[in-house]
Formats: sequence, C-alpha cells, structure tokens
Amino acid sequence: MDILDPILTIAEKVYALCGEVKANKKRWSRLASRVQALMKVVQTVKAKGLGEKPEMVQRGLQELKYTLETAQEVVKKYTTTTFFSRIRKVYDLAEEFEMLNDRLNDNFQLLSLALQIEQAEKLGCVFEKDRCQKEDEADRKNDREELERLLRAQAKKMDNVQEGVDSVKTEVQDIKSMLKSLTEPNLQLLDTKEIKIENLDFDDPKTPIMKSATHELYKGQYNKFTVAIKRYTYAKNTTPREVRRIFKKEVETMKRFESPNILRMFGICVEGEDGPSPNYLIVMEFCEKGNLPQVLAGKSKLSWGRRARMSLDAAQGLYRLHQSEEKFKVHGCISSSKFLVDDGYRVKLGCFELAKTETSLRGKKMSSNNTVSYCSPQQLESIHDSYNKACEIYSFGIVLWEIATRQIPFKGMSDKDIYAKVCKERFTEPLPEDCPKSLAKLIDACRSYEPFQRPTAGVLVDKLRKVVEELDDE
Repeated sequence: MDILDPILTIAEKVYALCGEVKANKKRWSRLASRVQALMKVVQTVKAKGLGEKPEMVQRGLQELKYTLETAQEVVKKYTTTTFFSRIRKVYDLAEEFEMLNDRLNDNFQLLSLALQIEQAEKLGCVFEKDRCQKEDEADRKNDREELERLLRAQAKKMDNVQEGVDSVKTEVQDIKSMLKSLTEPNLQLLDTKEIKIENLDFDDPKTPIMKSATHELYKGQYNKFTVAIKRYTYAKNTTPREVRRIFKKEVETMKRFESPNILRMFGICVEGEDGPSPNYLIVMEFCEKGNLPQVLAGKSKLSWGRRARMSLDAAQGLYRLHQSEEKFKVHGCISSSKFLVDDGYRVKLGCFELAKTETSLRGKKMSSNNTVSYCSPQQLESIHDSYNKACEIYSFGIVLWEIATRQIPFKGMSDKDIYAKVCKERFTEPLPEDCPKSLAKLIDACRSYEPFQRPTAGVLVDKLRKVVEELDDE
C-alpha cells in the first residue's frame, strides 16, 4: 500500500495551507476539518489493512489522492492570488470549494468501509449531507458580506489615489462595477416560482429563435435578465391545473441541482388558461451560443485549453447530477445536444429536467432520444441491460470526443454498423494527433468497453481540472 504515505503527506500539506488563508476563514477551516477526518480514515486503513472489500478501498484511495492534489492546487491558488484577482474569481473559487467538499464526501463513503461501524459513524458526522449543505450555504452568505465590506473599504481608499494613473483607474472601475453588481438582483438567487405573463418581455417581433416538433423557443427578459422562454405546442388535451402541477413539481426538482454547470430554470407560466388554447411556458437561463454541437460546428477557434475547460464544465454538471439524491442519479439521455454554452463558453447540462413533464403532457411513453452513437456496448448488446452511471460515462466519453475532434460521432454509419464496430470490433474513433495526451487518456477511459474501466464523474472532474491547469501553464 505504497499510496498511503503520499496521501497522508498531501493531506497534511492541504491542512497546513488551509490554516494560512487570511480571508473566508470559516470556509477553509471547514475544509481542513474534513481533510483531517479523512486522514484518520487513511491512518486506520494503514493500521488495519484494506478490510473486506480491498478493490473498492484501493480505488477509493486512488480517488482520494486525486481529490487531495486538486485541493492543494485550489488552496494554493487562493492563498497566492492578489486581492483583486481573488475578488474577480471569488465565485468560481466558491464553486471549486463546494465541488471539493462533494468529492471528499464521496471519498469518505468509499473508505469508511475499512472502518469499524462506530468509527465510521463518529467521523461520518463531519460529512453529513444536510449539515454540510447548511454550513456551505452559511459560508456563501458570509463570503458575500465579507466581499462587499472589503470592496467598499478598498473603493474608499482608491478614491483618494491620483486619478491619472491608468492601472489605478482600471482597478477603481472594476471595484465600482462589482459594488454595483452586489446591489443588483443575483441571477442565482432568483426564486423558482410561477411567473405571470406580464412579467415576461419577449423580443419584438415575437419570433421563435428555434422550433421543434414539440416546442418553440423565444428570447426574452425576466427581472432584467435575458432568459429563454420555451413554449410547448403539443399540450392541447391537458388541463391547465394538471400542467401547473406537473411543471411546478419539475421546477422544484431543479432546485436540487443548483450549479453554474447546470441550466437554471426560473419558473413556469400558464397563459390564457381559461381560453380554448392556453399556452404553457418554461422560463429558463439563456445560453447565447446555443447548444454544444452548434458551437463545435461553428468557425470560432477553440484552443485545447478552451476545449479542456469546456470538458471540465460539462463533467462538473454531470457530477452534480450523479452525486445527488438516489432517485436523480442519472441524466438518462446524454448527448452533446444536451449541453448548452453561454457567452463566456461555460458549458451547462440541461434538457433532463422536463422528461416527466413531457411524458405526462404527451400522454404516452416517450421513446429514447439517445441515438445509437451514444449507447454503451452493454446497451447495444442487450436492450434489457440496466442503465446506470457507467453507461452514462460512456455516452459522456462520446461527447468529450466531439469536443476534441469537432466532428459528428460515427458519421455516415448505420445503427448496424455502429453495433458491429463497438461491440464486435471494440472500436473507438481516433482522436486528433495533437490532442493533449492527458486529455486523450481520459476520453479513451470513458469509452472503455468494460464498465469497470470507466472513471466516475468525480474522478473525471479531478483529472480534467489537472488537464486544464497543465494547459494553462503552457
């Protein structure tokens, strides 16, 4: 078990670094306590061995090493960055922090198998999900208050500095802009609710920016934010009361997946419910660049660094879904078109929240939207094979391949051809020669024929973050 000592060494470094952080001390103190709890788990494994499930524990140890290495880089980045850089990155760092907590929780759940029951329960309180969520929510509130206080103090100092210095003037403007943003409504803090039609402003003329057999998509405004407004065109035989019940349930479900990498839904709107042709609308976050295939097929230049960051965004969205409650473990229909891209090239997972809604409104069982190109070998070989996270990781591997190549998977092949290639020949489509080796290795791992060889979404997040760091340093 050569891996144990390196894990303990990294954990001790992370614990020490957390103590050096000057700002947001509660947040980093909590991270330190979680790292310390995991150190005790590793020390127990070192003393008592791998327990009754050695393969699972070994895998957990390897995953923990990845997570701790990521934690070390995140804490270093926070302690060494300048005041202004820390302000500009505060929300991204908060998201990284929460993702680290989720990963550490996953690591604990695996490694606690090596502990006696009473020991696991004693340390498990540190990772109790509801408690962690409440603590992290309080930390976010404290961070915002601290940020506002620091910004106002710094802005006051800057007002007294010579205005002719260009760099100072730029910093003053940045601070004033951030102060203004703190007083404006926060996109992530808007309530999810039923929305009145008069609170929605459609672009004029009211022309859909996208159409399908089931809905029309409009661009509009809600609470001064640009939003996408989805109007369903097939729900003619469903009562407004039933639609409202279904939509509200689905929108409330989405609140469990709050993340910068999951498409945000703001609410529902039922227009003209007493008339002969009521309209059923979903109000959601607007992504300026459209879906992932549109971006990849476009003419914009995408460096390997940008493609790696897009891959990381997508993986973080999938991980947020996979590590959530038991009944919401998988998306069920992963393909590149299910990911949307905002103006800053941030990728967001969407198009899964309304599966029940659409089924209910159509009044019949929906067929799978997932094409054969994204089906795992196990699904292709047997329609009775149960769909699980490993299947979803294979589908996600195809999406990563699309990001790397900017091509359509298995283009021109029939379903029969794809089956023969994937299941009989165990073929995977090649990656570009200039694809970074670390990224190529991850994409190939996701497309492994054997489910056991595919990484979890959490491991993908850890490793893709390293790929991004490597490419940023070049």
